[in-house]
Amino acid sequence: MSHSVFVFDAYGTLFDVHAAVRRHAEAVGPDGQKLSEIWRAKQLEYSWVRSLMGRYQDFWSLTEQALDYAFRAVPSADTSVKPMLLDAYRELDAYPEVPEVLKGLKEAGCRLAILSNGSPEMLDSAVRSACIADYLDAVLSIDEIRAYKTDPRVYDMVTTQFRVFPEAVSFQSSNRWDVAGATAFGFRTVWINRAGVPDEYSDLPPAAVLQDLSGLPHVG
Repeated sequence: MSHSVFVFDAYGTLFDVHAAVRRHAEAVGPDGQKLSEIWRAKQLEYSWVRSLMGRYQDFWSLTEQALDYAFRAVPSADTSVKPMLLDAYRELDAYPEVPEVLKGLKEAGCRLAILSNGSPEMLDSAVRSACIADYLDAVLSIDEIRAYKTDPRVYDMVTTQFRVFPEAVSFQSSNRWDVAGATAFGFRTVWINRAGVPDEYSDLPPAAVLQDLSGLPHVG
């Protein structure tokens, strides 16, 4: 492997952010997909806005606030399922290929980490639920610096943790804006374009684009 450190975004990259609503789809009602999409969009929006204002709140607080908004935006959804959805979000399903990919990289001698907006408690629960803790050398939360992606200080957490230059790091994310931020910092980036959405940020291109993580070991 030409890169000694492989770093992964968590939500949407390793863990399926829509799994919580899908798990309780019948209880949520017929507009569950819409609810889930709004929930995710607002969760990210709130992190960006809070960063720009310099008024930090941890990601779990923003996740709950985003769900409250989603319920208001989708009045057909049954609000009584809120506790169940939040519990499910703590234990999101990992994408099917994740354990095998992490195992293979670990066996190849790579150091592996998560770099996420998620709060430490959220990440700990998700990692334990997905049974991937043994493959990870570090789980890095932005809560330590109280700044969200794409602040360069977030990506610098990786180089500080592993004592490497940015070019030694391969960074994987399903979020194109996250890939742009990591590219600007100097990481080799791989965009996991699970949804098949159009490219953007043409001035900050990824080194590779994959449909899922299964092709990552072949990227180099």
